[in-house]
Amino acid sequence: MRTKIRFTVTFALILGLLSLTFAQKQQPPKGGKPKDFNLPQKTTFTLDNGLKVTLVPYGSLPKVTVGISVRAGNLNEKENQVWLADLTGDYLKEGTTSRSAKEVAEQAANMGGDISVNVGEDQTFLFGDVLSEFGPQLVDLMADVIKHPAFPESELERLKTNLIRNLHLSKSQPQMLAREQFLKALYDGHPYGRMFPTEEMIRRYTIDDVKSFYQDNFGARRTHLYVAGRFDQKAVEAAICKAFGDWKEGPEPLIDIPKPRSGRIVYLLDRPGAPQSTIYIGLPVIDPSNPDYLPLLVTNTLLGGSFASRITSNIREDKGYTYSPRSMVSTHYRDAYWVEAADVTTKYTGASLKEIIKEVKRLQNEPPAKEELEGIQNYMAGTFVLRNSTRQGIIGQLAFLDLHGLPDSYLTNFVKNVYAVTPEKVQEMTRKYLKDQDMIIVVVGDKKVVKKQLTPFGKVVMP
Repeated sequence: MRTKIRFTVTFALILGLLSLTFAQKQQPPKGGKPKDFNLPQKTTFTLDNGLKVTLVPYGSLPKVTVGISVRAGNLNEKENQVWLADLTGDYLKEGTTSRSAKEVAEQAANMGGDISVNVGEDQTFLFGDVLSEFGPQLVDLMADVIKHPAFPESELERLKTNLIRNLHLSKSQPQMLAREQFLKALYDGHPYGRMFPTEEMIRRYTIDDVKSFYQDNFGARRTHLYVAGRFDQKAVEAAICKAFGDWKEGPEPLIDIPKPRSGRIVYLLDRPGAPQSTIYIGLPVIDPSNPDYLPLLVTNTLLGGSFASRITSNIREDKGYTYSPRSMVSTHYRDAYWVEAADVTTKYTGASLKEIIKEVKRLQNEPPAKEELEGIQNYMAGTFVLRNSTRQGIIGQLAFLDLHGLPDSYLTNFVKNVYAVTPEKVQEMTRKYLKDQDMIIVVVGDKKVVKKQLTPFGKVVMP
């Protein structure tokens, strides 16, 4: 025991000396500004049935990624169909009419990769990643998965049980409850405002419901196929035409643009005895098709969207109210919202809201210092380069452009345009789009402790 204690003390002294030594060293020079992103030369074409294709030679590793984006997701659900899109997506992993789920997984593994399915609000994504030599075979396998799902009824109860388990887990988390109420307040009556189903709703789903959702929402005209990496372009193009050329056209993408609400109102969800309050505060903003969108992203990053942001520095570093606050701009087709989210110590719930709003007002009244903005711009440019450094990242960026109808120049000029944002532009964006009096506030916390703290911010409603 004594030996261990002596070792611990000695080790601590060594660490202290090392820390002092490093602290005395000069800081490394600032890095240079990241360069603009060079989008690899891409080939695009459309099949007769309306399926769009983008091929992007990229990188040096002998790997290829195939991404399939279908404009079908939670947006396409009716009021009594919440998470039916998720159940349909889960079924895409359960085999095809000619291959079992095990055979699909084994064949992908034999190519050096796998296939994944992800369902979002606007899109369902399938991703496959394999060794380059198997690009055409991967296309054929993924075509079978998306075109010929088997929908085995024997798996229905298991898949529904998984959804119910995920539902209970999500509903036990205050962050999810806050987000649910925030989206309901913002998009009341629209699919975007329906975050969770009821357990009874899930239990009612039948295999016919799943098949009908697939038939009504999947098809070539809603689909864009992306290939990125090292691959034989002629062979892959031929495989795409052969595997997808006979797929049904299906419907055009659903356009259902919401009319989100704004206006100061405070929603309080009681969580008795909670040591923390979860805060969501935000409002509708402009979507990526608006020229102000990128300056708004810069503004968000400076205000609350990075570790060095003002709100984070205030309520995390200076006040110690919270550990991980974060703001973001969340987008859909022709729709977006800004939100700041934070888990704060219960007794500082009102104080945290006061500081968040104070930082918004400060940026409305006074532009940031040039040096502060440059630090944020360097951060944004650097993370943008990192997002584009993988095959999946390239596909994700291209899918973002296609969903929002943006030109390639959005990517190629992104870094340049970030650095073009001035302090005065940041102030303008805050004044124009982040009007604190229009922000919806949601708090999940102990009513006995926080309700009185919330009354200065507006009428408190307990849904």
